[in-house]
Amino acid sequence: MTGGRARRLGLTVLALIFAIGLLAAPPAASEVRAATPDLTIVSNATYQVRPGDRLVRVTVDMTLKNTLRDTATRRYFFDTAFLAVLPGTSGFRVKGSGGPSVRATRRNSDYTLLRINLGNRLFSGKSTNYRLTFDLKDSGGSSTRDVRVGDSLASFPVWAYASDQTPGSRVTVVFPKDYTIDVEAGELPAPTVDDEGRTIYKTGRLDKPLEFFAYFVADRPGAYVEREVEATVADVAVELTVRHWKEDDAWGKRVGGLFERGLPQLSERIGLPWPREDGLVVQESVSRSTGGYAGLFDPTRGHVEVAYYADDFVVLHEAAHAWFNGNLLADRWALEAFASYYALEAAADLEVKAKGDELTDELRTSKIPLNAWGPIGREERTTEDYAYAATIEVARQIAERAGEEGLQQVWQAAADKAGAYQPPSGSEATTAGTGGAGGTPDAAEPERVLGPPDWRGLIDLLEEHTDQSYEDLWREWIIRPEDAPLLAERTEAREHYDAVIDEAAGWSLPRPIRDAMRAWQFDTAGGLLDEAATVLEQRDAIARAATDADLTPPDSLRTAFEGNDGFDDARAEIDQQLDLIDRYVDAVALRPVNPDVFTQLGLYQETPEADLDEAATAYAAGDLDASAEAADDARLTWIQAADVGRTRAVVIALIAIAILLLVILSIAAIVRLRRGRRHGPALPAESVAVPAAVDPDPTDVVVRSDPSTPKPPV
Repeated sequence: MTGGRARRLGLTVLALIFAIGLLAAPPAASEVRAATPDLTIVSNATYQVRPGDRLVRVTVDMTLKNTLRDTATRRYFFDTAFLAVLPGTSGFRVKGSGGPSVRATRRNSDYTLLRINLGNRLFSGKSTNYRLTFDLKDSGGSSTRDVRVGDSLASFPVWAYASDQTPGSRVTVVFPKDYTIDVEAGELPAPTVDDEGRTIYKTGRLDKPLEFFAYFVADRPGAYVEREVEATVADVAVELTVRHWKEDDAWGKRVGGLFERGLPQLSERIGLPWPREDGLVVQESVSRSTGGYAGLFDPTRGHVEVAYYADDFVVLHEAAHAWFNGNLLADRWALEAFASYYALEAAADLEVKAKGDELTDELRTSKIPLNAWGPIGREERTTEDYAYAATIEVARQIAERAGEEGLQQVWQAAADKAGAYQPPSGSEATTAGTGGAGGTPDAAEPERVLGPPDWRGLIDLLEEHTDQSYEDLWREWIIRPEDAPLLAERTEAREHYDAVIDEAAGWSLPRPIRDAMRAWQFDTAGGLLDEAATVLEQRDAIARAATDADLTPPDSLRTAFEGNDGFDDARAEIDQQLDLIDRYVDAVALRPVNPDVFTQLGLYQETPEADLDEAATAYAAGDLDASAEAADDARLTWIQAADVGRTRAVVIALIAIAILLLVILSIAAIVRLRRGRRHGPALPAESVAVPAAVDPDPTDVVVRSDPSTPKPPV
């Protein structure tokens, strides 16, 4: 919940008693002299609230005493007295012996001066009693008027009446039943309730009556009238229910109209659409729950209380709280600052007269760091007054430096829960791996934070979206002494962060670094930045080594670096890539320049060059295992080429010898066969044939010519 502007009473209590004594006997004009303090007045004043008549009836029972002493030649008496009563009073009547009369002789905004004709002369040492009655009427008009008396609300000032330096006067205030009453100014004992249910306040005997002042505010529930209003905010129809007291139709029209016209203008100025799914209920009140403040906005219920005396600035201020509440920003000072700032901007656009709290030299004597501003109702009035005035000044200075568009970008980021230190556009982190437990966001999806920005997140967003520094404003207005070291650490950490960003050359730093910077955990951020810098140095070493080897590094190291799981994957990737490049370079180094015959023979039908190409292609694609395997294949081929060639040469020689021997044996067999055919008899058809390779002895050949004799198998 957020409170509105503090109510200023500012009523001036003047000297109340003017008495003139007349010196008579003989009653010559030249013998008239001033009676004060020779005429004393002690009174019991009763203020009776009469809501049906829209007034407070004031009854002053006065005891007047002539304190002078007659002399042998002079006799003193008073027949006239002057009394100053509350301004705006009327219906004066006086009762007492001798037929007294009363009339007003002077009226201004501070008091009404009455002339009371006593009727009978009040002689030396004598006392007399008179009853003066008059009315403190609710004359209508401005909702900020001091006197309001009706069925729903009664608010009015209370004075005591006496002559100067005369103690003993008393004051009684009587309210009808069912009123809830606050004494907003003045010290009074706790009230009592009589048999009729009336609430009665009594001061008791006052030592200094002319210094007494009280201001009462009382209301009764159940007397509201509702007015339906519709505002169009960024093309969205917003339903407003304006609840006002039945005797205060003017308040309902004024406040409803300001909300209707002000909400669209505020939306345009702030740069955000209507922030709620539903509308608002705006209710007239005494703002009792805020401890005397003129407004209260409850964003959870969409319920706004605006005090009956609130001026147009306060109304627009509360309307701006539809945006500036705990959902957009976290700190009270920031919410009040920009609710006030945009209220004044909207008032100017609408040509409504509005003026915020002025930061005077007197208020500056109560200066506090705005980060030390406590919850509503916890601070001293002077502290509250300073803080409200100071927040407007802070908002003006921030707005002047940021510009309207810059502020709108900040509010949009805050509304989107998009923290500062977003990764660069197009980085791996913006397209993959930044969704955390929720998954992978779209390319344009920002990194989200959990809650609205406080004073730390706000300065980060301002400096990110406006390219301006606000540290001087934070030091002058915002931070407490214990916050100062943290702001200094921030400066150093941001320099470190920017340096590593430059070194990253377009790569996004891992999200844990950005989260640590957003949380102002600068020790953690510094350690992670050092690790990131080391990885980036090794990235550059890989790039140089790959260039020397005519290789193209893959994106896998960038993916591992920009991930959210620390630098273990990146370090493992670096080791693997450096090992791969070494293997590739070693393989290339083994390529023979002038291969001998054995090497050429060993490389016959081998493809080490193709293996190298495959290794380079697989490396560029990020398949380091396949690349290493292909490079190792090429390397092993060239290492073994000569030995393989020698082995192949031996095998070839042996094969050649075997072939030669086979050829020789075949030729010899053919020769023998031909010899046998030339020298031996021709065999009959049924003769047994002898293999040509056998050279039988002719004497061992048995020839049988008997057809009946079995033939040997062939």
